[in-house]
Amino acid sequence: MEKNTKKGFFFKQYEAPNLSPFDKLFEIFKELITHTSGDFEEAIDWLRQLDVEYKLTDENYTIDDFIEDLKKKGYIRDELKEDGTSGTGITAKTERAIRQAALDQIFGNLKKTGNGNHKTKYSGNGDEKTGEFRDYHFGDGLENISLTESLRNAQINNGVDEFRLTENDLVVEDAQFKSQMSTVLMIDISHSMILYGEDRITPAKKVAMALAELITTRYPKDTIDILVFGNDAWPIAIKELPYLKVGPYHTNTVAGLQLAMDMLRRKRNTNKQIFMITDGKPSCVREKDGTYYMNSNGLDEYIVEQCYNQAAQARKLHIPITTFMIANDPYLQKFVNRFTEANQGKAFYTGLKGLGEMIFEDYETNRKKKIK
Repeated sequence: MEKNTKKGFFFKQYEAPNLSPFDKLFEIFKELITHTSGDFEEAIDWLRQLDVEYKLTDENYTIDDFIEDLKKKGYIRDELKEDGTSGTGITAKTERAIRQAALDQIFGNLKKTGNGNHKTKYSGNGDEKTGEFRDYHFGDGLENISLTESLRNAQINNGVDEFRLTENDLVVEDAQFKSQMSTVLMIDISHSMILYGEDRITPAKKVAMALAELITTRYPKDTIDILVFGNDAWPIAIKELPYLKVGPYHTNTVAGLQLAMDMLRRKRNTNKQIFMITDGKPSCVREKDGTYYMNSNGLDEYIVEQCYNQAAQARKLHIPITTFMIANDPYLQKFVNRFTEANQGKAFYTGLKGLGEMIFEDYETNRKKKIK
């Protein structure tokens, strides 16, 4: 008797994941602590307000119970504030949880692969054995010859009684290049990143955390360095990202590019690149005497010419720059187009939505090719 099987879709009412009260609040807490730049008290205040509006807790598990669990699990600790008063701060465990949450949120659809999955299409004198064999060709290194397979061929071809090893018997274990990448991510922290009623720094911060977590966990042989730029530029550690804030700064793009290139000069990886997230025009440069030349009115020719020079310098060093412009003003696009042309890099004009996916796709594309 034949069985009739039907294929199709089955729809049912959505069932939320069965999370504990702590896990439900912790998901919200990680989002809030990112928005408050690591300010625990402010994040808890926001959580209490959300609890009043959306009934997140009940008499069996309160916000105070949640705070106590955070302490027991090692997510928060007592600390001394800058003003000398006591307070509560997040721990390194929380910082890691925030980065992982950003990675899941932005790159959650990634397929998991083994560590160091950085193969290119190039084969030959690479640095990662493939397990596949081929005939020896003139120019192959002696270290790539498979002795076992070569001796086996010699026995088959020439016999055991009159054993001899010829070039025709030699077998080489093939290898592939691994295109390890060194990346510097530049984040604009000028005042415009929070102007006009739009929080642009938090999405940029999330992208940085996600990219850092992606590279350190999935591609551990790659390197990622992060710098911020306002009136000046300075590097920050990955653990500092949750606390990143916008300052009352102009935009010194030149300083950021100079620092990024200095950082990449120290890297041994052949492939190097710069990602720059910005929303505004360059409006500041530092002179040789230590003073600052600033002009926020339009595009100052003196400032933008120095930006073009830095783009050209990066090109000479074989460092492509990918600019993610969180603005769509026509005159800014004209500047970015010329900047990109000077570097022979790439530019994306994007809003905040989809920024992380775009950066990931560009990173994946670049690491699959040899950047020369």
